[in-house]
Amino acid sequence: MWTQAHSLFVLMGGFMLYMDGKPYLTLQPDHILELIRERCIDVPTLTADQIHDKSKGNAISKGLVMLQVAWFIMQLVTRVIYPLEITQLEVGTLAFAVLNFLTYAAWWNKPLDVECPHPMYWKSTNSRPENILGDQPDDLGIFSPVLGPIIELIGWADIPTSRKLRVPTFDGSIKLERPSDKMILVAAGLLMTTIFGAIHCMALFLTFPTYEEHLLWSISAIIITCIPWLGFVTLLPFLCASKEVQFSLCSLYAMFYIIARAVLFALMFTTLRNLGHNAYEAVSWTTEVPHL
Repeated sequence: MWTQAHSLFVLMGGFMLYMDGKPYLTLQPDHILELIRERCIDVPTLTADQIHDKSKGNAISKGLVMLQVAWFIMQLVTRVIYPLEITQLEVGTLAFAVLNFLTYAAWWNKPLDVECPHPMYWKSTNSRPENILGDQPDDLGIFSPVLGPIIELIGWADIPTSRKLRVPTFDGSIKLERPSDKMILVAAGLLMTTIFGAIHCMALFLTFPTYEEHLLWSISAIIITCIPWLGFVTLLPFLCASKEVQFSLCSLYAMFYIIARAVLFALMFTTLRNLGHNAYEAVSWTTEVPHL
């Protein structure tokens, strides 16, 4: 029975295709489906229990991480209630903590790591993997190390199958057949970026050492909150355009987003130079709550 653990396992590179007893290709979801249809490999018999047995992260270790994240969020909320001064660095950390909390909740059934992929043996004698999956040349040239992960994330690169023995850092090769699945994925991404940006916008009500720093934070926080939505709306008319046009638009929005994130990151530390006395105080009873 195919479970969520199986889906996460294959995305992590948990299945390796073997040719003549040697590793040949790390199988991605589309690869497995296509090769099974062509009767080139057998259906995986690996069970969910066997997958979890490979993982070094159990419910206790994952729960401890979520507990620590929840403790940090609670501590920040209590500083607002009492009230004690909150720094921009704490707000930025809160944004990442919330995303980590949601990520751990979504990845609860995800194995920790895949050090030894499950072997899938090629059994067809009439063809080779590149005949079934295709083996297109990589046209990124000398820019492959830099642009490769970005292009793969969008799913616009054709990387030779014979070279993909490791799992891509970012992989956009998964094809979502149902439009509803694509919309759910887009909606989830927009929701996460909105939450992340909105938390940074909360810092607009904090004290800044200078007006210029407050203005920079305001502009950057609004950019990282609105750019994903702006990109989504403006890209809709270009869905039928060439990939070059779509990539140019995505690159433009990505540039603004990266610059805004860099500005926010720098301001988190520059604003620490002028803190009030109660910024160093802590709510005493929060230390009694179990945490690491």
